Amino acid sequence: MKPLRIEGAWVHEPRLFADRRGSFHEWFTGADFRESVGQDLGLAQANCSVSAPGVLRGVHFADVPPGQAKYVTCVRGAVLDVVADLRTGSPTFGEWETVRLDDDSHRCVYLSEGLGHAFLSLATDSTVVYLCSTGYTPHAEHGIHPLDTTLGIDWPVTGDPVLSEKDAAAPTLAAAERRGLLPSYEACLALRSASSTEGNASASA
Repeated sequence: MKPLRIEGAWVHEPRLFADRRGSFHEWFTGADFRESVGQDLGLAQANCSVSAPGVLRGVHFADVPPGQAKYVTCVRGAVLDVVADLRTGSPTFGEWETVRLDDDSHRCVYLSEGLGHAFLSLATDSTVVYLCSTGYTPHAEHGIHPLDTTLGIDWPVTGDPVLSEKDAAAPTLAAAERRGLLPSYEACLALRSASSTEGNASASA
């Protein structure tokens, strides 16, 4: 796994084994994950979404604590996956990074707690699956409007993307900050440090 420019996010580019039958790859390996990230990925929920071309989902994030880390890949079609730094006090606050996820390269993205996540479907029936460290908690889930001009994500779409009603009504980054909705960088680092310590203790027990 390689770290992205935004601290707390990584990309995994699996090795593909192809022959006349098709192909095989390991899209998640616990030992490699721990070596790269410094902690285990606790699995509480696995999600799958199917999206038509031009569908835009996000930017989603959760309160910290408990936070929700995500390990994301695209098993069919293609999406432009976005990691947005919504952590107040972070050196890259308000910045974002993109990774193309598709059924050719089989890249995966991991984003730790506090980071925002979004993606734009680039193909028919783009199918995204992601592993989540915590379950869905409605009152702790939030969003930033994906077309917020201050955030300024460069979406490669002609015309208006297709948004859910919830995403279309989401606040801007500035409005969410004023309302105290955004997680702090300090709280996110503390949560990850505690998770790493607990994991090391379990491994040595």
